[in-house]
Amino acid sequence: MIYETNCQEETYNLGKEIAKSANPGDIIRLDGDLGVGKTVFTQGFAEGLGIDDYINSPTFTIVQVYDQGRLPLYHFDAYRIGDFEEMYEIGYEEYFFGNGVTIVEWASLIEEIMPENVIRITIEKDLEKGLDYRKIVVEE
Repeated sequence: MIYETNCQEETYNLGKEIAKSANPGDIIRLDGDLGVGKTVFTQGFAEGLGIDDYINSPTFTIVQVYDQGRLPLYHFDAYRIGDFEEMYEIGYEEYFFGNGVTIVEWASLIEEIMPENVIRITIEKDLEKGLDYRKIVVEE
């Protein structure tokens, strides 16, 4: 599916809507350049799960766990991972194969350990269509 959004609120609401059909064990690979709205999407997704905590990108902590919604949310940011082996130290398998939903920002940096069966969401800008325009591709 291809979605187009024209403001952060629309990107947020799309995340919220997609979360309604999330299932335990889902892994979402969230790709896109810096500043395209990956965290905004994740914030909406969290609200769609019934999580009311403030969601920010776990750039320095690598993973944030939110467990007060319909399903736990495991939010990874692999941007600062120097080597995918660091994910073993974090115990990523417990999250990836747990009872919640895992969202991984910058998944391409840990390609070696990403499962094949994931939901791939790519967010792209197109400045010709406006500064706030986003094309969001969801592949299951």
